[in-house]
Amino acid sequence: MKILVTGGTGYIGSHTVVELQHQGIEVVIIDNLSNSHAGVVDRITEISGVRPEFHQIELIDREKTNVFFAGHPDLDGIIHFAAHKAVGESMAEPLMYYRNNLDSLINVLQGMKDFGIRNLVFSSSCTVYGQPDELPVKETSPIKEAWSPYGNTKQMSEQIIRFAVEAYGLKNIALRYFNPIGSHDSGLIGELPLGVPNNLVPFITQTAVGLRQSLNVYGSDYNTSDGTAVRDYIHVVDIAKAHVVAVNRMIGNKGKSDFEIFNLGTGNGFSVLEVINSFEKVSGKSLNYKIVGRRPGDVEKVWADTSFANQELGWKAEKSLDEMMRSAWKWEQALAGRK
Repeated sequence: MKILVTGGTGYIGSHTVVELQHQGIEVVIIDNLSNSHAGVVDRITEISGVRPEFHQIELIDREKTNVFFAGHPDLDGIIHFAAHKAVGESMAEPLMYYRNNLDSLINVLQGMKDFGIRNLVFSSSCTVYGQPDELPVKETSPIKEAWSPYGNTKQMSEQIIRFAVEAYGLKNIALRYFNPIGSHDSGLIGELPLGVPNNLVPFITQTAVGLRQSLNVYGSDYNTSDGTAVRDYIHVVDIAKAHVVAVNRMIGNKGKSDFEIFNLGTGNGFSVLEVINSFEKVSGKSLNYKIVGRRPGDVEKVWADTSFANQELGWKAEKSLDEMMRSAWKWEQALAGRK
């Protein structure tokens, strides 16, 4: 089996490449390195013992994308991660998000259509649900108005894929994951955003290691147990393993339909302060943080009903919050040791 992973040097992409290779699947990576480093390929190789084929390509460039597909007629499927992914940044730069996230997807789908590649696993997000009326969120929950351009691009992407599946005889599994955190047990790959982190956990670990002066907690007046926003945090390796399951499901023609959707979470909601407390417990570090106003685009609380994915995919998240935070801290310390 040969799988293309777009965004394969990124956070979730790199962990998924490792899990695919552990299953003996050949991997080709495309990444424009806008939010990752080429050195990740070396670390993937160190973990798995297999060097994936790597191409630095802008997927919004239709011509270069076509040239790639023409040179790779033997692909069995695609896992599409490549996208901008920060809610706050999307509020400030909406056009950049629509152009990048939608154009890249359309070019990938065009390549699938033109070169006979049927199988796509799409990296979707719980942001498609907006602020749900009921919790936990099921795959059948209504798609509410998006709270950010990022969330809206995920909603629109799912719609684009759905119509492409119907028109061109493709198959898709959209994995709507909640909040990935943590890192690989080896300490060789993890979340390494370029510049100032937009996500909570890398900001926590960078503050603890001294790269950031303090951590902002956005909002303390939400309708939650401690007033801070609540999310369903899930270990990145648990998410990566679900992508392998999804690929095998499609290749093995085990899907119940040509367009399937699964939530990937733990089924538990944790507040920002609970995440901070977990980190302080496992690291022994006291974090310098301050409460500030709410951040535009953030929903109040959301966590997953994972029963459908658990039953249908035979997949279940395994890591606890403390284990997630411990691995994130191990990764940050490993980074500091390499500098």
